Amino acid sequence: MVLIAATVCTKSGKALVSRQFVEMTKARIEGLLAAFPKLMTGGRQHTFVETESVRYVYQPLDKLYMLLITTKASNILEDLETLRLFSRVVPEYCVQLTETEVLNQAFNLLFAFDEIVALGYRESVNLAQVRSFVEMDSHEEKIYQAVRQTQEREAANRMRERAKELQRERLEAAKRGQPPRSQMSFGSGFGSSTMSSSSPSESIAEKIPTTPARDTRTVGRSAMKLGSRGTDADSFVSRLRSEGDVTAPVASPAQHDAGKPVPADHKDTNGYNCATGGLLTLRISNEQFGRIHVHVDNKDSRPLQLQTHPNVDKEAFRSTGVIGLKQAQRPFPMHSDVGVLKWRLATTNDDKLAPLSVNCWPSEGVNGGCDVNIEYELEQDHLVLTDVNITIPLPSGNTSVVVHQWEGSYTQKGRNLIWSIPLVSKQQKTGSLEFTVTPSIPNDFFPLSVTWTSETSLALLTAVKVTQAEDGSPVDFSQEISFHADKYEFV
Repeated sequence: MVLIAATVCTKSGKALVSRQFVEMTKARIEGLLAAFPKLMTGGRQHTFVETESVRYVYQPLDKLYMLLITTKASNILEDLETLRLFSRVVPEYCVQLTETEVLNQAFNLLFAFDEIVALGYRESVNLAQVRSFVEMDSHEEKIYQAVRQTQEREAANRMRERAKELQRERLEAAKRGQPPRSQMSFGSGFGSSTMSSSSPSESIAEKIPTTPARDTRTVGRSAMKLGSRGTDADSFVSRLRSEGDVTAPVASPAQHDAGKPVPADHKDTNGYNCATGGLLTLRISNEQFGRIHVHVDNKDSRPLQLQTHPNVDKEAFRSTGVIGLKQAQRPFPMHSDVGVLKWRLATTNDDKLAPLSVNCWPSEGVNGGCDVNIEYELEQDHLVLTDVNITIPLPSGNTSVVVHQWEGSYTQKGRNLIWSIPLVSKQQKTGSLEFTVTPSIPNDFFPLSVTWTSETSLALLTAVKVTQAEDGSPVDFSQEISFHADKYEFV
């Protein structure tokens, strides 16, 4: 017997996987494969068909064919026996006999074909031997896998010990009435997080355009620089000079996008790195209300660092919480988002200052997989976060993900598991997700990233009223707040 080629093809003759065993030009083998479907006309019920030069021996596999091309001089009984072995090998590697599955398992099928036939002649092997040869069992690989599993177990034990230590610190701090130093679970903690908040106001008669705020969070101290899109200190002064006596519509206090993060010395202590800040902006679009005072109420008990614009009367703000210009006869600029008050939250190593904490607990399970428990908790009760999405990376390769328990909903997109919670508030401040991934190791699930939207501000600063600078008469206004995370990760 001389076997020319073995092919898995569709009933229309399209070759999915083909292995050639003798020397032959590509054009010749393609011509032989192209001729096969033409010979199948007329509803043939045989298992072979011959031409002047070759014999086609075939067997249907659902919507596919297992096809052998041999010489006409080969023994037909041996051909059929070989065909049966090939037909058993294909389902061994293809769970479903479809085109997609065959293409996905192409390399395994080719390796198996090579174990059955060598140089055109059938090898004396059975299905079990083919399976064993294709698996390529290696002693060195077993040693490598054993070492890797030992290292993973040691790493998991270290993380468990660290988690216990953090839990003890938390309990001891609670007994002393002090905030815990950290709420990180093993393998998790704050990496870097930047959040944004904004809150613009408008007049009743006319909608005031707003710009999203940016809240940049880093650990450390430094001078803060006031800035916004197109409105730095110089342009602000020049506009004041150019506007003269022109006045404008209601003040629009807002925490506005400052454009760039607040410069600060970056320090990472105990895995926690967090900086928060925001900007109150003012937009006037009615010239009747150019000279105004914005009354700000600060109910935040945390150590907020506040800084007003250089042209704002600092003494008036410190004593009465009123934002107004030093030169009272000058109006605020028209139709521009003007940053008038900047705030920054002094950071410590306590992640209670963060809006949301997320703990990830991966632990080794059976069959080389990991059981993962993830929980979130709202740290600031006054916040209401909507459309919260926690993105958990998954290991590469063929993995199985089974979710056991969850709040909200989840979806798998590529190599990420996205956990979605529609609302997180004081009434619904915690939730958990439990799932198993096989195969995996604990480090596969970091870093976690979190996004959300919110109409509540992180800082408890509120523009309570707006009045005319001349006579103190009230001015109608409105305000909008936008708070979101530019980058919020747990690594």
